[in-house]
Amino acid sequence: MRMHRGSSKGAGDGRLPPEPLPLSASSTVRVEVELARARGSVVQAREVAPGTLVREVVRSVGMAPEGSAVLVDGISVPLDLPITGPVHLVLVSTFSGG
Repeated sequence: MRMHRGSSKGAGDGRLPPEPLPLSASSTVRVEVELARARGSVVQAREVAPGTLVREVVRSVGMAPEGSAVLVDGISVPLDLPITGPVHLVLVSTFSGG
């Protein structure tokens, strides 16, 4: 028994139509990363996939997640928080000189 997709009416060329990609496969989220420093802040922008962890964004700007505090609207957020929408992160280094 031969199985096929779709109607048996019409000859066609036998190729299947392309499958649409899910929206999450092509969408990105804008993340502004403010590196807070004593001499002033530097802001960088990143485009990340929805669900990217804060930890990955911290690494992408060259900072160590374990040596950083991440703030959103002045409130500390966990490094394992997934990013689901546009956000402004403030990174503060917690390393002390020694």
